[in-house]
Amino acid sequence: MHELVNTTTPGSAGNAYQGHFSSAVAGMDDWNVIVLAHERSAAYGVARSAAPDYDPLSRTELSGVLERNHILHSHAVPVMETLYEQIINTHHMVVLTDTQGCILHTLGDADFLAKADRVALSPGVLWSEQSKGTNAIGTAIAGQSPTIVHADQHYLLANNFLTCSASPIFDGQGKMLGVLDVTGDQHHFHRHTLALVRMSAQMIENQLMAATYPDALKLHFHSRPEFLGTLMEGMVCFTPDGRVLCASRSGLFQFGLSPAAMQTHTFSSLFGLPISSLMDHYRTAAPGLLRLCLPNGVRVFAKCSDMHLAGSSFHHASQQTRAASTHDRAAMPVHKERTGRMPLSDLNMLNTGDPQLAATIAKLRKVIGRGISILITGETGTGKELLAQAIHNDSPRHAAPFIALNCASIPESLIESELFGYEDGAFTGARKKGNTGKILQANGGTLFLDEIGDMPLHLQARLLRVLQDRMVTPLGGTKSIPVNIDLICATNRQLRDMIARAEFRDDLYYRLNGLVVRLPALRERTDLDIVVQRILQHENEALEQVYTVDPEVMALFRHHSWPGNFRQLNNLLRTAILMTGEDHVIRQEHLPDDFLEDARVRLAQAADPATGLAEETRHPATMEAIESEVIRKTLAAHQGNVSAAARTLGVSRNTIYRKIQN
Repeated sequence: MHELVNTTTPGSAGNAYQGHFSSAVAGMDDWNVIVLAHERSAAYGVARSAAPDYDPLSRTELSGVLERNHILHSHAVPVMETLYEQIINTHHMVVLTDTQGCILHTLGDADFLAKADRVALSPGVLWSEQSKGTNAIGTAIAGQSPTIVHADQHYLLANNFLTCSASPIFDGQGKMLGVLDVTGDQHHFHRHTLALVRMSAQMIENQLMAATYPDALKLHFHSRPEFLGTLMEGMVCFTPDGRVLCASRSGLFQFGLSPAAMQTHTFSSLFGLPISSLMDHYRTAAPGLLRLCLPNGVRVFAKCSDMHLAGSSFHHASQQTRAASTHDRAAMPVHKERTGRMPLSDLNMLNTGDPQLAATIAKLRKVIGRGISILITGETGTGKELLAQAIHNDSPRHAAPFIALNCASIPESLIESELFGYEDGAFTGARKKGNTGKILQANGGTLFLDEIGDMPLHLQARLLRVLQDRMVTPLGGTKSIPVNIDLICATNRQLRDMIARAEFRDDLYYRLNGLVVRLPALRERTDLDIVVQRILQHENEALEQVYTVDPEVMALFRHHSWPGNFRQLNNLLRTAILMTGEDHVIRQEHLPDDFLEDARVRLAQAADPATGLAEETRHPATMEAIESEVIRKTLAAHQGNVSAAARTLGVSRNTIYRKIQN
């Protein structure tokens, strides 16, 4: 923006409002925007000296607004968190509103939130021009364009301590969905804030486009290949027959077309090629970037996602991968909607309330689709492959293959041929016509290497070269084939310790750990009840029967160490279901003997420090005897307070009353 010195005094000739405008941040165009906004504010009957309208919507009304805007809200919140991390501790807050200026969600610095409360910057409050006069949110809605309103440019005098930068959020057809805003103290104004807000709004728009058209063919393009995969790239969504559905803001800019004009086009009219040529390109073994020409003569590099629409081979590969992961998904099932389409986000479905897992998913959302290698650590059975599949399903590559290889389950002599493939006659016993390795099978999609710590050292060097060069040479071959994959690895081993023992290459480790995330063990998670409910729901649907868990059994579950994690829990529940009677309730007598034996020891050990349980009472003959003794000692430790004892033991008060009576 250009600097502008305000030379008009209040009451002088010219617009009556100009004397109140801050001169520090406005250019001529911005000045005109503010002038017109003040004129509208005056026409609405807003008094400059009036106190702001502090009355938010009722809880019921706000719930209705959030429900109507739930898609916008769900896609905007992760972006808002990323934006807030860039401005944290700068006396600012991030605000999301609907098209009426009603605040849906906020994130802010604690020191600024108190000031924000003075002018009701909170969910349910309206910030339209009709309600608050000239302000960045309301004025961005009125002009449907990014807007800065700084200090005394605000119409209401009560808001003059604010500086605000807002950008509208549009769908692929150019319809406004809401506004993203950053508001702060005027003394901490920075002219780059609006650029951050606009980029964040564009990120939300791109994610909304992908979610709105999950089955569309998406073409990403830019005149410079290094900008593919960034916000600078253009994106256009097509139907299988090549009709344009929508385009991103950057895509519209590069084409020089409005949203309405864009929808009159097809792939052929935009690029001068039939859609079949695009399909043929992605049926090749190793498709590279496309070279296309825009109608204005600009040549661009392009790539496609969602190429399952290009032919049955892509769709079939995706279906095979999903079927292969069914067993692991049973540990924490992801249910399809009635339409048969997968839910909006597999990562969202995995987010069942545990703070550790929620933090991991938040990190993953920030790197998905950015070409960052991901390393998942955690104990055996914590769902590492399930998480890897969810990452792939939420990525721009979700329609392309997800290929998994467990480095610990294949003999060392076969890993090389499985991973890199081989040519005809490469070794004795080799299949005629050779074999396509896992890396080439994953081309265009995601390669998941489970138990990467078990990969032999000499293969680690070969894998490193593939990751560096993005080329793979099958065994017995002389020709290197370019590959384009996202890489996810997993391990339950300590790779740093292996590096110290020269058992794992440090250069490969630092190539793999673009982002390292750890899956918590089941015993560390706080969402066990929801996980059990999910597994039972999966079995209920399969068996067309409703099964539940007795509260006393859930208490045992909460105290169990679960050394086998989800794999153990899933198998235990499936076996217990077969043991239940007509009431279909899983009780203690339906659990395996080894689990009950471990539960006896765990309960006794848990009660011992707090209650002083004597050694001779640790191994009574029956489970009931242990429970009664533990309850008696726990009640004594809490001076007979049943509620406190129930909280300590993780059971209901009714359970304690029943055990006492027995």
